[in-house]
Amino acid sequence: MTAQLKLLPGRVVANYGRHFLVENDAGERLICHPRGKKSQAVVGDRVLWQASEDEGTIERLEPRSNLFYRRDEIRTKSFAANLDQVLVLLAAEPEFSESQLARALIAAEAEGIPPLIVLNKSDLGDAFNRAWQRLAPYRAMGYTVLGAALEPATTSGASHPEVPEALRIALTGKTTLVLGPSGAGKSTLINRLVPGAQVLTNEISQALNSGKHTTTRTTWYWMDDARSTALIDSPGFQEFGLHHIEPMQLAGCMPDFKAHADKCRFYNCTHRQEPDCAVTARVAAEAADAGDISDQRYRIYTELFAELSQTRY
Repeated sequence: MTAQLKLLPGRVVANYGRHFLVENDAGERLICHPRGKKSQAVVGDRVLWQASEDEGTIERLEPRSNLFYRRDEIRTKSFAANLDQVLVLLAAEPEFSESQLARALIAAEAEGIPPLIVLNKSDLGDAFNRAWQRLAPYRAMGYTVLGAALEPATTSGASHPEVPEALRIALTGKTTLVLGPSGAGKSTLINRLVPGAQVLTNEISQALNSGKHTTTRTTWYWMDDARSTALIDSPGFQEFGLHHIEPMQLAGCMPDFKAHADKCRFYNCTHRQEPDCAVTARVAAEAADAGDISDQRYRIYTELFAELSQTRY
């Protein structure tokens, strides 16, 4: 009778299609494959795995504290699990989409994950000031919004502004998913905070022979030798579906709406055309510089409510 191999604890630190890189508690990493045809594992998952020659097999997922994901009409895209916060990186130029920002924040709120907003390219003067002003409603909601001037490292020896100390402090001791549209400077941020990140990514790609496999390029990086502060680099996104959220949940995931929604006349108020709606009253007040919900935020809400109210298949 063959003795059963021991299941070992580990963490998924990279996801390349059906190939995973798992890190054990000693910091050693090896390629693992899921048991069966389908795996639900994502970067950040704690797993139990079994050694098999020079690779391993993921046998079981440990319970998650959260899962950050998006869902459109066709598919679900999971980014990462067991997060302490989500960093949404924007840039003064090209101009960011406020709808895209709102969607990412709503997805984080739905999972109870604190968001952190960073606006890059503070060196652009007027363009940065305009973008910073656009983020005023988010600061008023209580979100932490930081500015930065992130420039790619060069071989010329020229110095660049340091990553702001306030940002380093906000990241310390936490596991942070870094999210943002293409062109915002996400790769630059990762490489500035984790100098060996690009080398490590190339090593992982080579180890997994990723040219032969579909890759999501979601990767876990440690910022410190003590392995107490982690960044998760995710692919850039252009669309962010929220079809996993019910229309009536939407206001509860938007802090400026949530602050007033329980004051509406009707408990099931949709905040669109009902009488004595506390939310629409605040939107009207905002036009007179006395409210808490901007016209743009209300427009985003109504568009999302209509989108999520469509028949789902």
